[in-house]
Amino acid sequence: MNIYMGNLSYEVTEEDFKKAFEIFGEIDTVKVIKDDYTGRSRGFGFVEMPAKSEAQSAIGGFNGKDLKG
Repeated sequence: MNIYMGNLSYEVTEEDFKKAFEIFGEIDTVKVIKDDYTGRSRGFGFVEMPAKSEAQSAIGGFNGKDLKG
């Protein structure tokens, strides 16, 4: 299941993102979207989790919360 995470701090790295979601289960991929020219985070990203139940737990766990915000 692919999860969108918005309102990320510009300082959040893919490693931070992965560590935050790993507590909910297995992670396939993590991607913080960056500006093509500056390389700076655009403030959102995606996490791919293979197990739907774990992904839903992660969504519930982060709903309304900030990651390094």
